[in-house]
Amino acid sequence: MERDYTLFIPEFIAAGGAVLVLAAELIYPKVRKDYLAYFTAAVALAWGISALFYIGNTVGNFQGVIQTDNFTTFFRLLGSGIVFVVALLSAQYMNRRTKTAGEYYGLLLLAGIGMVYMAAARELITAYIALELLSFSLYVLVGYLTKDNLSTEASLKYILLGAFSSAMFLYGMSLVYGITGTTYYDGIGAALADRSGDTDTAAVVGFMLILAGVGFKVSAAPFHMWAPDAYEGAPLPITAFLSTASKAAGFALILRLFTGPLAANADDWKWAIAALAAITMTAGNLIAIQQKNLKRLVAYSSIGQVGYMLVVIAAIGYGDRDTAQNASTGLLLHMVGYVCSTLALFTALTAYYNRTGKDTIAGLRGMAETQPFLATIVTVSLFSFAGLPFFAGFTTKLFMFQGSVTDGLLWLVALAVANSFVSLYYYLMVLRQVYLFDPEPGMSRFSVGPVLWVTGAALTLGVIFIGVYPGPVFEGAERATDPLFGVGVDAVDHAAMDHSH
Repeated sequence: MERDYTLFIPEFIAAGGAVLVLAAELIYPKVRKDYLAYFTAAVALAWGISALFYIGNTVGNFQGVIQTDNFTTFFRLLGSGIVFVVALLSAQYMNRRTKTAGEYYGLLLLAGIGMVYMAAARELITAYIALELLSFSLYVLVGYLTKDNLSTEASLKYILLGAFSSAMFLYGMSLVYGITGTTYYDGIGAALADRSGDTDTAAVVGFMLILAGVGFKVSAAPFHMWAPDAYEGAPLPITAFLSTASKAAGFALILRLFTGPLAANADDWKWAIAALAAITMTAGNLIAIQQKNLKRLVAYSSIGQVGYMLVVIAAIGYGDRDTAQNASTGLLLHMVGYVCSTLALFTALTAYYNRTGKDTIAGLRGMAETQPFLATIVTVSLFSFAGLPFFAGFTTKLFMFQGSVTDGLLWLVALAVANSFVSLYYYLMVLRQVYLFDPEPGMSRFSVGPVLWVTGAALTLGVIFIGVYPGPVFEGAERATDPLFGVGVDAVDHAAMDHSH
C-alpha cells in the first residue's frame, strides 16, 4: 500500500502551528493574546498557500484511507480561509474575555484539520475520526468562555446531543460493514452494486443512521435542536465558525458518501433526503421569523440554508450522473458564497459587539447612523442570504437549483424557491432596526479597527464579485467535483453510479 507523507504537508503546517500557539502561551504566559490570533491567521494563510500546490495534481492515495484530489484541495482552501478569518475576528474579541487563548487558537486549527479530512477520507473509520476531531474541538470552543453561564450551558447541550449523534453514525457504519464486509468506500460501493436488486432492510437502516448522524453535524431538522443554543452561547467568532466550517465539513462527507459508495442504493435513501430537505428548509425559515436574538436568528437561517443544500443530495439520488455533477458543482459554488456572506456578517457583528456589547436584533437599532460601513456589510450579507440579485446568494442558488431540476424533484426545488421568499421577511426585520430607528441614547458614531475594516470590506467585495461574475469560482467548483464523477475516481464509483440509474 502506498505511503506518501507529502500528501499531508498542508495539515502538518496547521498541526505544527497548533502546537506552537499552545507552546507560546506556556513558555511566555504574558504573551499578548492578539499576537496569538495573528500568528494563527498566518499559519492558516501558509496552510492555504501550501494547498495551492496540489491543484490539478494526480490523485494521491495514502493506504486507501485518505485521498488528495481537487475535491480535497477545494476544502483545504475553504477550511484554511475560514480559520484565517475567524482568527482575525477573535483577536480583539477574545483579548477582553479570557485570560488564556492558546488552547482556543490551537483548537481552531485542529478543527480545520478535522474538516479537511472529512472531505479527504475514503474509509468510514477515518471519516469518523475526522468528524470527531472537528466535533470535540467545537465542544470546547463553544464553551470556552467559562465564566459565561450561557456558553457553558450551550457546550453541555452540544456535547450530550453530539455524543448521541456519533453513536447513531457508528451504529449505521457497523450495519454497512456487516452487509459489505469492508469500511473502504470503493469496497462498499462494489458490494452494494452486487447486492442491489432487492431492498435490504439492514442497509436502509444503516443509511438512515449515517444520514441522521451527519444530519446532526450540519443541523438538519429534526436533528437541529443543539444549534440555536450553541450559536447563542458560543463566542461570536465561534458562532461564525459553527455556521461555516461544520456545514462545509458535513456536506463534504455527505457528497463523498452519496456520490460514491452509497450511490448504488440511491432508491433506498433518495426519498428520505428529499423529505429531510423539505422539513429542514421549512422549519428553519418559519422558526427564524419568531427570533429576537440575532445569533439564534442566524442559527435558524443556517438551518434553512442546509435545507437548500440537501436538495442537491436528493437530486444526486433522483437524477443521472450529469444532473448529479451539475447539482454538486452548484452546491460547492453556493458553499463558497454562503461562507463569504456568513463571515462578512459576523465580521460586522463582531466589530459592533466589541464596541457596544449588543447582539440582539433590537441592539442593532440605528447602526446606519453610528457605523454606516458595518450597516452596509450587514445589508449585503442578509440580501445575499435571501437570494437577491447582484449578490452571491442569488447566483449560487440559481446554479444550485437549476442543476437540481430533475423528474420527481420539481416540487422540492419549487419549495426551496418559496422558502427563499419567506426568508426575506425576517432579514428585512433586522434591516428595519438598522435603518429605520434612531440609535439608543448615548450612542455616537464610532470607527472600526483596521483589521476588521479590511476583512469586512474584502468579504463584502467577495460576495458581490461572486454574485456578478461567478465564473472563476464555478470553474473551481467544477474541477473539485470531477473526482466524484469522473477524473481520478475509482472505477467502482462509476459502476455504482451507473448501477443506481
